[in-house]
Amino acid sequence: MSEPKHLLLKNKLQSGQRVYGTCLTSTAPSWPLSLQKAGLDFAFIDTEHISMNRADLARLCQVLKGYGIASIVRIPSPDPYLASQAIDAGATGVVAPYLEKVSEVRDLVGAVKFKPIKGALLQRLVSGGEILNAEMQKYVDTFNAGNMCIANIESVAAMNVLDELLSVPGLDGVFIGPHDLSVSLGYPEQYDHPVFEAAVKQVIHTTRNKGLSIGIHFSLEPERQIKWVNEGINIIVHSFDIALFTQRLIQDMKIIKQGVGDIAAEGLSGNITI
Repeated sequence: MSEPKHLLLKNKLQSGQRVYGTCLTSTAPSWPLSLQKAGLDFAFIDTEHISMNRADLARLCQVLKGYGIASIVRIPSPDPYLASQAIDAGATGVVAPYLEKVSEVRDLVGAVKFKPIKGALLQRLVSGGEILNAEMQKYVDTFNAGNMCIANIESVAAMNVLDELLSVPGLDGVFIGPHDLSVSLGYPEQYDHPVFEAAVKQVIHTTRNKGLSIGIHFSLEPERQIKWVNEGINIIVHSFDIALFTQRLIQDMKIIKQGVGDIAAEGLSGNITI
């Protein structure tokens, strides 16, 4: 019997495999087929920066699931109720942005790993003040099987308490937010700056030493992904639909225009970013 699709992503990571995905901003039903053809494991759906309502999110998660692709959803803020909504929509993983407090990570774990428990009991459980009896623990584990809890680390403040943030039981991994991290470091969008690179290495090594998975989202050249995979990244989040479409369209149109003499060959490049 094949493994249930909602368990595949987490089990791949736990077995030491890498997983591959891209960011989707469109809810058009044909996009998941493109991801399947590319052999991707997951789609990163960023509801922090993309205008997407709950119905659209649920529809997209369910269509992706039908193609065997997991959904990792970044919620707009570190709010456990939004995390719970993402899981209800069909997300396998939930990412909360700009986490800088241990309490925020605990709340995220509670929403993703202890559904449907809420309120005072949940707070006692995630703080270690109470444990479930065997029957309840089995129920909660089954109810939340395959769910992944991921922290967005994207600020100097988070890095200053990184060990504490990553020590919260139930956390599965980290996404590095390169744009916000570069801004927080004082080197906006300077992704090759030594200070930025040192910070990324620190987050990667700390995360992997904790036995957790880690990803970083870039819409730049694929070689940048390879560089960070070689440093320890095991969740590859490459580009997003609009960037990929724009890059390929620019390239193809330049080739066509050059081929018919409407533009000179000068300036034609195989590596175009937006």
